[in-house]
Amino acid sequence: MAFGGVFLLGNTLGGGGGGGGPTTTVVVAKQAIPLRHTLTTADLDVAKVSGSFTSANNTYTNISDVKGLIAEIQISKGSVITSDMLARDINLVPAGSSPAYLPLASGYVAMTIPTGEQQGVAGHISVGDYITVIASSSLQIFASGGTPSAGLQKTVSKTIFTNVHVIGLGPASANVQPAGGAATVGGTQATSGVTSSLTIEVTQCDAEYFTWFLGNMTVRYTLESFKDYLAQPPSAPDPTCATVEAAQGVSGKEVDARFHFTSL
Repeated sequence: MAFGGVFLLGNTLGGGGGGGGPTTTVVVAKQAIPLRHTLTTADLDVAKVSGSFTSANNTYTNISDVKGLIAEIQISKGSVITSDMLARDINLVPAGSSPAYLPLASGYVAMTIPTGEQQGVAGHISVGDYITVIASSSLQIFASGGTPSAGLQKTVSKTIFTNVHVIGLGPASANVQPAGGAATVGGTQATSGVTSSLTIEVTQCDAEYFTWFLGNMTVRYTLESFKDYLAQPPSAPDPTCATVEAAQGVSGKEVDARFHFTSL
């Protein structure tokens, strides 16, 4: 564990006892970061600090260099991020150290959905990203009683969810090398591949709709620009589905009433 790599800004800022010496721009923790958490841009900030540790070549100057790496320790808010705190593969962090629960907002659940190269933006979706979801199908699935209707002959595609927060990938590409170097661990060679599933944070109500779409329509994802991400992930219950008890089940009737496929 890299406890020695934790530096708090209060002890390193040039004006706080640093004597006004030379300063260095480094990446710092914008908020508390739990063990085994994959870092996102929301977790990180940059600051100017001074101190002898900055010459150790184990700090980062750009947030993009840190995004996607995994915390090997609990990192306090305001700590300078160093390479010995991080790993490139979650398999390097002891499984027994996993947090007891996922950091879900009250009223939200985690749900794993399938993905692939074409369905999931060729593997470019990462933990912390936000995606949109498109569903496509013939409108015949909405025919009353299963009877074909001349008015439901067309096929439609529609965006059904936006700003869906990705909180996990699995199985992720294997790349067992430390964040600070290129050496592999135990002689294991790095491999690559497209993730086969995404774990997302949704309400239980939306999880029911998502399950219906996956079972009845073709579902694809698009990756949103980081400039369009939510400022913060959900932190309070969704008033439209405040608890898991609010989910009452869905059928094609409820799907069409909410998403208006047959009126397109």
